[in-house]
Amino acid sequence: MVYQAAVFDMDGLLLDTERVCMQAFEEACEKLSLPFVKSAYVKIIGCNAKGIETAIMDHYAQYIDYKTLRSTWMEGYWPIVKHQAIPIKAGVIDLLEWLKSQGIPIAVATSTQRELAETKLKLAGLDHYFEHLSTGCEVTFGKPHPEIFLLAAKRLNIHPQQCLAFEDSNNGVRSAVSANMQVYQVPDLVTPSSNIIALGHQIKPSLEIVLKELQSI
Repeated sequence: MVYQAAVFDMDGLLLDTERVCMQAFEEACEKLSLPFVKSAYVKIIGCNAKGIETAIMDHYAQYIDYKTLRSTWMEGYWPIVKHQAIPIKAGVIDLLEWLKSQGIPIAVATSTQRELAETKLKLAGLDHYFEHLSTGCEVTFGKPHPEIFLLAAKRLNIHPQQCLAFEDSNNGVRSAVSANMQVYQVPDLVTPSSNIIALGHQIKPSLEIVLKELQSI
């Protein structure tokens, strides 16, 4: 494995945001007397704003309009992610510190919009690790399209094939693999499907395991 840069997803990989977001959605469903269907919810993971709306309404359009549902959902979500530090996932700091010590430039490629992504990283104390931040509002096509990872590589001035990509979601993995990056997946809320496993990338239980593997190369 030869690489010159590293590109990280954010939610569910660096930060334990996905559980916070899902809890807020579940509470919104309760307030609106809607069923919480986890199998429908997890389809949003790794999607940008447009993809989230599509995935949610595939199931919830029969009950409610998206504007009302999202408004109630965000009433529970925004106060947390805009003002509180989201817990950092295990192994994140050690891996970022090691990559920095090796002179490897690091970027983020997240479906989250820029302002919120910057806030999350700053509150968690991670923002100083990254040279560039590519976000969902800056691309035409969200994950699983490769555009956001290609943008991150372009900003780092490193060929995509020379980049390590770190993801938790299946959509994110498809995106990074399509960008021809060397991909590590550390699953969070969603277990990789057989179709995802068949892509042939590295699937590890934690970033701590990933670091040990990279150190041994």
